Amino acid sequence: MNVSIDPSWKTQLQPEFEKPYFKQLVQFVRQEYSQHTCYPKGKDIFSAFDHCPFYETKVVIIGQDPYHGPNQANGLCFSVKDGIPHPPSLVNIFKEIKVDVGTAYPKSGNLERWADQGVLLLNATLTVRAHQAGSHQNKGWEQFTDGVIQLLSSELEGLVFLLWGGFAKKKSGLIDTSKHHILTSGHPSPLSANRGLWFGNQHFSKTNALLGQKGRPLIRW
Repeated sequence: MNVSIDPSWKTQLQPEFEKPYFKQLVQFVRQEYSQHTCYPKGKDIFSAFDHCPFYETKVVIIGQDPYHGPNQANGLCFSVKDGIPHPPSLVNIFKEIKVDVGTAYPKSGNLERWADQGVLLLNATLTVRAHQAGSHQNKGWEQFTDGVIQLLSSELEGLVFLLWGGFAKKKSGLIDTSKHHILTSGHPSPLSANRGLWFGNQHFSKTNALLGQKGRPLIRW
């Protein structure tokens, strides 16, 4: 299984990689990928980190699980590969962006363009077995990604964390609010959005306003 991770992250996360739980996790993931169809592709597991080097991180969006359908997951939360139909949550994200900041609804659902600007699109669980949502939960990924959030919180300043839905909101305890900003809302999934918990949150303009106050480059959503 070919896995790559940006050198800046590799340095920061080396202590985590050496912990017993992570070695067990690697063993589990290797076994799963050798015996079953799993997503994303091995080379894309750490794609969120590859596109967004540690010291360039400005915004963190937290998802839960990779998509478990063919050719969807590309290692970035909420993102799909070029040419793949947009899942319902992503449709609602793009609709909110159009109203909030006036960006036209995009053809591609590939969010690498955000990641390359410093948006860390972090799923709590980085792998999944095909057609089995949540199949790689509670195997160690959550401990790893919680460690990532704590690392960002302690080592960097002025990040904007976007926590959408109950699962993501539980991560707020890992974040030092004296140094960082947290914006919360309902999840962009139709279930939540149709109950009025997503649309109108203006998280994209609010994020840029917070970055602008720090003199940091704005995100082109």
